[in-house]
Amino acid sequence: MIVAIDGPAGAGKSTVARRLAERLGFRYLDTGAMYRALTWLAMYRALDLGTGDALADLARAEPVTFDVEGRVWIGGKDVTSSIRDQRIDRMVPVVARHPAVREVMRERQRELAAEGDAVIEGRDIGTVVAPDAKVKVYLVADPQVRARRRQSERPEIGPDALATDLKLRDDSDRARMQPAEDAERIDTTSLDVDEVVARIEALVRPR
Repeated sequence: MIVAIDGPAGAGKSTVARRLAERLGFRYLDTGAMYRALTWLAMYRALDLGTGDALADLARAEPVTFDVEGRVWIGGKDVTSSIRDQRIDRMVPVVARHPAVREVMRERQRELAAEGDAVIEGRDIGTVVAPDAKVKVYLVADPQVRARRRQSERPEIGPDALATDLKLRDDSDRARMQPAEDAERIDTTSLDVDEVVARIEALVRPR
């Protein structure tokens, strides 16, 4: 069974998806981490981030994997911590905007999804990656709340820079950041993580 959780940065996708997966006993797949891992490897190998075909070839040759502890691997390296670097924050949108890259990454996401029950979070899981997911959720939140959440996650980034980053991410993601027609929309602005998880779990259990 696949649970698809989509929404913009700061809406709570990662925290909610991870906790929901733990509660259900499902695997947790962070598709954003996959793009971050590819960005890290491309920068590590000094590739031109503006060349979509070369990046797609790299993604195909060095598929991202997750170990049993949820750590992220690419090119034989554990990059779980490295992909949260501020440099990666800035360059992920550059890599993810290439259609060729997104196609390869979506193929990989489908392969991982096919391995069994999973909670998958991202931007277009319910619409493109797993349109047949049994449960689809689209999380939203007030922009100021989203910014505060991101600030608590990344205190090393100043608030002004963070607000700019969120706007750029939203602008970059807008075309593919649309909820599936059958997705349950949940506004997380005034909800804590456990409340959001409980709402989604209530959708999952009957299925």
